[in-house]
Amino acid sequence: MTAAPLKHLLHDDDLAAALRADVRSGLSDDPKWLSPKWFYDARGSELFEQITELPEYYPTRAEREVLTAHAGDIASVTRAKTVVELGSGASVKTRLVLSALDDAGCLEAFVPLDVSAAALAESAHAIAADYPRVRVQGIVGDFTRHLSSIPGGGERLVLFLGGTVGNLLPDERSQLLGGLRAVLEPGEWLLLGTDLVKDPARLVPAYDDAAGVTADFNRNVLRVVNRELGGDFDVEAFEHVALWNAEREWIEMRLRASRDMTVQIPALDLTARFAAGEDLLTEVSSKFRRDGVARELAASGFALRHWWTDGQSRFGVSLAQAQ
Repeated sequence: MTAAPLKHLLHDDDLAAALRADVRSGLSDDPKWLSPKWFYDARGSELFEQITELPEYYPTRAEREVLTAHAGDIASVTRAKTVVELGSGASVKTRLVLSALDDAGCLEAFVPLDVSAAALAESAHAIAADYPRVRVQGIVGDFTRHLSSIPGGGERLVLFLGGTVGNLLPDERSQLLGGLRAVLEPGEWLLLGTDLVKDPARLVPAYDDAAGVTADFNRNVLRVVNRELGGDFDVEAFEHVALWNAEREWIEMRLRASRDMTVQIPALDLTARFAAGEDLLTEVSSKFRRDGVARELAASGFALRHWWTDGQSRFGVSLAQAQ
């Protein structure tokens, strides 16, 4: 079965407007920030795929270990007919779940949602080719804005993997989980991947690898601003910094100005001034504990039914049911 044409809820004009709004807000704020969503142009996506293969970056391998061990359990518990994936990307780990449900004879439809139309089209066609009995309908959209467009019915299982939920601030997580609960029927399912709190000596290198790939990925947000908005950031003049915030239990990725700089963003008629040593926050990555995950799910109307970790307890995968 071939994939259905993509359903576009986001267009180039929408993305351009969102970028302009984010950059204006972030560079005018104190302290300054830029949203991590703008890492992921073609180069940024390629760099992130390289990051997932680095020896220091354990989350991808740890989550894959969990899904490999428990995909059959997920299929037998949920008996889901429709799988919805938020921020699907290449849907690599997703195939473990899809295959288990397909083998169980219950999978009928797959609905990946992602902001990148090109990546979504490629993965949707690949999934459709490999799972010929499954209807594939990709949605080009933002999971923070377009949850209400997820098709109804079909005994759904929503996947939100990769620890991406950790890139949302607590209020944003609450809004997302609440929005998901609003579109799901009682009894439907959410499979959530969360990186776990651990020794900072293990955590920090995952965001500051020896080869410098993460540093290049972090600086890529400046290249995007330069290309799309005519900015004149001196990209290499910003040092990559990864810090563990013990109070908030999250990693902070920052770009630190190596000297005094004045940056012009012509498309916004904006001037941003950086002092030497000033930090620009680009990402937070929250780490979780089982009790905290259960509380956040419960507050949004989900009951934690199953909790699995890899053999080293680095990464947690929760199977929760809408109440």
